[in-house]
Amino acid sequence: MISKNKVKFIISLQKKKVRDEEKLYVIEGDKIVREFLGAGIPLKTLIAKPEFLGSLSSEMTRNVLEIEDVSYEDLKRISTLKTPHNAIALVPMPETHLDLTVIFKNLCVAIDSIQDPGNLGTIIRAAAWFGIKHIICSYDCVDIYNPKVIQASMGAILHVDVYYYNLKEFFISAQAKKISVFGTFLEGDSVYSHKLDNKGIILLGNESRGISADLIPFVTYKIMIPKFSSARLGIDSLNVGMAASVVFSEFMRKSIS
Repeated sequence: MISKNKVKFIISLQKKKVRDEEKLYVIEGDKIVREFLGAGIPLKTLIAKPEFLGSLSSEMTRNVLEIEDVSYEDLKRISTLKTPHNAIALVPMPETHLDLTVIFKNLCVAIDSIQDPGNLGTIIRAAAWFGIKHIICSYDCVDIYNPKVIQASMGAILHVDVYYYNLKEFFISAQAKKISVFGTFLEGDSVYSHKLDNKGIILLGNESRGISADLIPFVTYKIMIPKFSSARLGIDSLNVGMAASVVFSEFMRKSIS
């Protein structure tokens, strides 16, 4: 049986302040835990049912510092899900360094004030799918290590580097290097007809307010996803996660055509 102190500690990692202090975050679910193990990511603690642990090879667990087998009831005590999976792990936060020289050589994404964990997770997952390796978030974005972000990203954080940075300073540096910024708006040039590039910055705005007023002057091109439906009520815009997937797809399609 898992100790009360360990249960309390794992639950405390749901809070950003504790995650930052401990430099740890939680991943949950058979699939994502297996992906981390398969990628050789060091884990501080692996907590799982005996059946799950028995299915793992010694090679997969070579980078796990501590392994604890628990019952389903124990997992329910520490899980953030209504129906827990068979495994939970505590993962050390990686050291990240924002190298603008590398960032500006490729297509990257900047995210302004995204608040919903599901949206950030979806954007990370879409970026990984379309081969975009770098995301720069404003400081007031939801935390990448929020359990709901991790769940929505479905392991994609293994393939995308996410940084938190002052976006105004970031765009000043981009402007000095003459890097194009493609801002997503409700009005602008259609993403399907606009000339897109395999370099530059895709800027996504807040769910309700869009792109902040102080960042708009840095936008080189305003792009939008045209609406094809004739419905006037109930569909006034796309969810930012959905919109990101469409925009990323179009950038990649035109970069290889």
